Amino acid sequence: MAIVNTDQKQKTIEKEVFLTGVGLHTGKEATLTFKPAPANSGFAFKRVDLEGSPIIEADANYVTNTQRGTCLEKNGVTIQTCEHVLAAFVGLDIDNAIIELNASEPPIMDGSSKFFVEAIEKAGIVELDAFREEYVVKDVISYIDEDSGSEILVMPAKEYQITTMVDFGTKVLGTQNATLNRLSNFKKDISDSRTFSFLHELESLLENGLIKGGDLNNAIVYVDKELSPSTMEKLKLAFNKDSIAIKPNGILDNLTLHYPNEAARHKLLDVIGDLTLIGTRIRGKVIANKPGHFINTQFAKKMARIIKNERRNNFPEVDLNQTPLMDVNQIMDMLPHRQPFLLLDKVFELTDTKVVGMKNVTMNEEFFKGHFPGSPVMPGVLIVEAMAQTGGILVLSTVPDPENYLTFFMKMDKVKFKQKVVPGDTLIFSCELITPIRRGICHMQGYAYANGKLCAEAELMAQISKIK
Repeated sequence: MAIVNTDQKQKTIEKEVFLTGVGLHTGKEATLTFKPAPANSGFAFKRVDLEGSPIIEADANYVTNTQRGTCLEKNGVTIQTCEHVLAAFVGLDIDNAIIELNASEPPIMDGSSKFFVEAIEKAGIVELDAFREEYVVKDVISYIDEDSGSEILVMPAKEYQITTMVDFGTKVLGTQNATLNRLSNFKKDISDSRTFSFLHELESLLENGLIKGGDLNNAIVYVDKELSPSTMEKLKLAFNKDSIAIKPNGILDNLTLHYPNEAARHKLLDVIGDLTLIGTRIRGKVIANKPGHFINTQFAKKMARIIKNERRNNFPEVDLNQTPLMDVNQIMDMLPHRQPFLLLDKVFELTDTKVVGMKNVTMNEEFFKGHFPGSPVMPGVLIVEAMAQTGGILVLSTVPDPENYLTFFMKMDKVKFKQKVVPGDTLIFSCELITPIRRGICHMQGYAYANGKLCAEAELMAQISKIK
């Protein structure tokens, strides 16, 4: 199974914090406010300058433009250049946050994630009462852009790692590589790597009014062509400088590189930010050759589709011929349910956070008498009930005398039915904790499978209560 709940807790920020600045492409003053968010909510942008304060989730499916940064759009509402902010959150090992904006574009600051990292650390980081989910990469997954020759892939690794390899085909920049072997090094090694542009790109952007908030303090400008007197005058006017010159290393003056390979490190920063849009943590090594926002977000979309499909078809590997961990008699020692309402026959796996059980569905079930005559189908509510009984084993395993407790439903959410269940089917149930068990309350994600296919899923909450 590739999608796992880790023993790590999800995180968010402790308190609200804000910063202000100018958007790189819009040139508009913007206030960016970070706020805490609950577990399992991920990252979401909130446009507080618009009526109703619409929300755009950090989701690869909302990517609409990648020409000069990653732009999201939902219901006609846009967020431009979101990648540097998202990279800061992931780089500091945070899972959930609300990102409020009073404009379409976050402030560019110095062109890196440095100031966003500082703001997050000022807000503080806290753990939430929920486990972090990861997608464990077991096979190489890749995406190739034939037009540009760019390629990005992910391969199995013990933790999230990223390597970027860039070749810009110019003497001034040439070929560069950068690697992040562990996320904890993001702040020190990657966060202050600034965005960059080539002189020929800058001229075009300035002529078309597409870089209104830029100056020599928030973008490295590599001079890849001869600087004519007319171009020099345009740059002085655009950057509000009395004089502009080229340094020996081929960049415009008034700025010093943080690292010789700062361009490759910034590309790595962009990859982290763009892959946040997958929506699920990755345990694997990402290798990006000539990355850019287009290929990054296309790869994010592909990964999101793969994870969604695996989530729905993540059939537990159960050997039905093995001796079960619990047979029906042992189940009845723990559960109060009895025939005809005991809907669990065997338990094959039981840990602190997960349980896997099984039910053989036969024509002898009482409910088939009326559901439906001539076309027997197991009622969906009973599939969910059987799923809940499986989860009941999980929560009752936390008390020394389970026979003295009853289990009661508190909530069912996001219930979906995918396939019908008929006599002769074998149902496999998998229930995993969403949050740790507290005061006898169990909040879990449940799945039911039949014939190797997902037939039902639901978020369930139940509480055990001692028999008086």
